[in-house]
Amino acid sequence: MTRSFVPVSLSEQLAGKQILVLNWRDITHSQAGGAEQYMHEISRRWTDGGAKVTWFTGREDSQSGDDMIDGIRIFRAGGPLGLYPKAALKLLRTRSAFDAVIDCQNGIPFFSPLFLPRRLPIVQLIHHVHQEQFSTRFSAPMAAVGRFLEGKGAKAVYGRRAIVAVSPSTRLELRKLGFTAPIHVVPNGTIEVAPTVGPRDFEPTVAVVSRLVPHKRLDLLLGQFAVAVRSVPKLRLEIVGDGPERPRLQRLAMDLGLDDVVTFHGYQPDAVRNSLLSRAWLTASTSASEGWGCSVIEAAAWGVPCLALRVPGIRDSVVEGRTGWLVDTPKEFGAAIVSAIQVLSDNGTAGSISAQCQEWARCFTWDRSAALLAGVLLEEESRRSGRSEAVADRSDMSTLVHFDMPAGADLEAILRPTDEIAENQGKVSILMKGRDEFEAFALIRRIGLVPAELRSASRSALLAGPGNAFAPFDAVEGI
Repeated sequence: MTRSFVPVSLSEQLAGKQILVLNWRDITHSQAGGAEQYMHEISRRWTDGGAKVTWFTGREDSQSGDDMIDGIRIFRAGGPLGLYPKAALKLLRTRSAFDAVIDCQNGIPFFSPLFLPRRLPIVQLIHHVHQEQFSTRFSAPMAAVGRFLEGKGAKAVYGRRAIVAVSPSTRLELRKLGFTAPIHVVPNGTIEVAPTVGPRDFEPTVAVVSRLVPHKRLDLLLGQFAVAVRSVPKLRLEIVGDGPERPRLQRLAMDLGLDDVVTFHGYQPDAVRNSLLSRAWLTASTSASEGWGCSVIEAAAWGVPCLALRVPGIRDSVVEGRTGWLVDTPKEFGAAIVSAIQVLSDNGTAGSISAQCQEWARCFTWDRSAALLAGVLLEEESRRSGRSEAVADRSDMSTLVHFDMPAGADLEAILRPTDEIAENQGKVSILMKGRDEFEAFALIRRIGLVPAELRSASRSALLAGPGNAFAPFDAVEGI
């Protein structure tokens, strides 16, 4: 059995610390989504480890101003925009009450460094970049303001403070905006992997779990599904989820003659959603962009592969050829559905792909996410206090190292809080963050070890962590 972990129970190292989370919404908000689940699941695990976590977040009419959820203290005030000045006042009044801050940016930053002590550790958490989305929600002048605040404004205020992105795609988009701070990747966790899957429907079925909002582009999926049904007899599409786009999408399905093969289930409890996923052959994503494909990994937990457009976030959550397929342009999608169904019509092939999907989903747990984010917070705390070296410009690099673990080796002497270790019967794998192969090799030799294998970490290895089937080792010659 392979064990994957980060050093010394990092979540427990936050015990006794007062941690403030700034987030647009909390988990009980009527519009809460993946971003709220991400920080709630991590906060819950930190409180279980002994930390004291407080949220400051927006408030809708049905919510109280003060609450306690899963051991997390919640303060609510202000609507979607009014929240930000109220948060600024709250920070000014409580600037000495907290040991660290997680500043969750949902397009508009909180700009917390303006209101808090200079040496206080502040980690900015970003799920995805909104530059293109501002114009779909706001007028042209307001969209320009949003782009400025997310880009140049945030760079000026946060400076070199650490950033957490949920995927390599988000990190790349931030680099394109000119962010030079260290950017750490801490992926989402997911639902528990199902112990058994299927049996799948006799008829080929595509199941999609999604909010019905414009940037998910379910209209594009329906148009291409209309192409696919001409070639695949009895093909069905099951859509689980709700949102403002639902009436328009239902009319479109009727206009395309799909009303007898497409079912809109609306919002459903987890049990119903899981039942539909467990019987599906395939899931699909035609989203314009995501920070990470939560629904893709949830489907993978039920052994369901994904066909998706090759866009930021989604391209990270699909391991092409192993847990699904990626398509370059929307016009190819209908033919790609036909091709995927043909591949999955072979039960042996479908079973193999299903197993790989579940193995991929097992890499993403909330315990791991909580430990990784704790590691970033602890490293930033050490860096702000001057106890550790400044993070090098190669902070986006990660290296996988594999060796036999001798007795008495002092790994703690060379590891950062953000590094990950996996051990299997004396074989050790380390994912060393912010280090290239040469620095990693030198550090391993410093404590008397000789790496058996060493290589730059791939995108899948960075997401999945060391010591699993998605982080294979290819020896680097000459090292």
